[in-house]
Amino acid sequence: MKKKVCMLLCYLPFLDARIFKNETKSLLNNGYDVTMIVPKKNGYLYDIDGTPFTNKFHEQTFMYKGVKIITYDDSKRTANPLTDPLYKLGMREEADIYHAHELSSFYYGSQIKKDLRKKSKKARLIYDSRQLIPDPFSNKINNNMKQSWYTMLWNSLKEVDYIITVSDSIKSWYLSLDSSLPVEVIYNATPLTTTSKKERKSNKKFIVCHEGNLSSSSGDINKIFSITDLCRKAMDFQFKVIGGPRYGENITPPHYLKNNLVFTGWIDYYNIPKIISDVDVGWIDLDITHSLNNMFAMPNKFFSYLNNGIPVLTNRSTDMEKFIRTYHCGLVIDKMAPTAEDYTKAINYLYNHRDELKQMSFNARKVVENYYSWEVMELRLLNVYESLYSEKVSYLIK
Repeated sequence: MKKKVCMLLCYLPFLDARIFKNETKSLLNNGYDVTMIVPKKNGYLYDIDGTPFTNKFHEQTFMYKGVKIITYDDSKRTANPLTDPLYKLGMREEADIYHAHELSSFYYGSQIKKDLRKKSKKARLIYDSRQLIPDPFSNKINNNMKQSWYTMLWNSLKEVDYIITVSDSIKSWYLSLDSSLPVEVIYNATPLTTTSKKERKSNKKFIVCHEGNLSSSSGDINKIFSITDLCRKAMDFQFKVIGGPRYGENITPPHYLKNNLVFTGWIDYYNIPKIISDVDVGWIDLDITHSLNNMFAMPNKFFSYLNNGIPVLTNRSTDMEKFIRTYHCGLVIDKMAPTAEDYTKAINYLYNHRDELKQMSFNARKVVENYYSWEVMELRLLNVYESLYSEKVSYLIK
């Protein structure tokens, strides 16, 4: 009989790449029955950029690509889990495994597991922690809120059967809380693309790429403008932005950079490899001064670049820096907060050292092929699930 999995979401969109495109698809393909309980905002489900689905997904419950989707009104959320719609719907499913993706949904999942136990139903609970909540370094939340979240985390950990994280440093952080916790790292890897990066002549346009969110109020966009302005004076340069502003936001580039900036908008997950096939360098600039999460981060775009043979240019951190230096698949600026001038200097170096850039590109693709594709991560995920019901694990992790 198929094991029933129930994904619990409080804030994330149900089409989130890690959750739906990778984990859920892998579970379905390996014989699990998957249900997702997901929030509606103002009556609508929403896309990964915050765009509401006004023309579809109106039903409270529906099937989508083999997954049962159950929706609830997020305005009816309560502080008491016993009266919360996510808790009620989760209890009704009586699943074998609950897979929570945020601290809040983890907390509700722990309550569901406890109350099902009172009904003689033994459920398992997985916490998919892609971030540390609360972030110990964050200055955006007050101490009272941090303490409240820590209490929520500690209470929920009493019921957890497995923790999944996205970097080795986050795994170490959890083990520092309790060395007996079962923790696995499942990186934000992408399915191995079958397309290869085309060989390009040195006299062609040099393209740097940003993949993901951008806000008109963030420092990232102004840094992109400054880098583009500086680089266009030294080479035939283009900065390509894949993703960009979220729903309801706009970015207006300076007129004098119109020939050097490309905004593709939000691209279907499976079409990204084609869009970035002409990119020379993937750019990641995370503010690590007030965020342990950013210090430990290994985001989707990091593996997206590597998967497509694109060397990564980033600032100093822990996990990304160690990875890049270990596999020589990019360049790390030895500063926590590099300026546009710092990045421009690094881009100029890569532009003028094409043989080294080519080797970085080869290394990037090779390490993903061997160790860091989603196909490899899928084996880790299946091992976690298998271990919840059997001491003998039938999938080999390398």
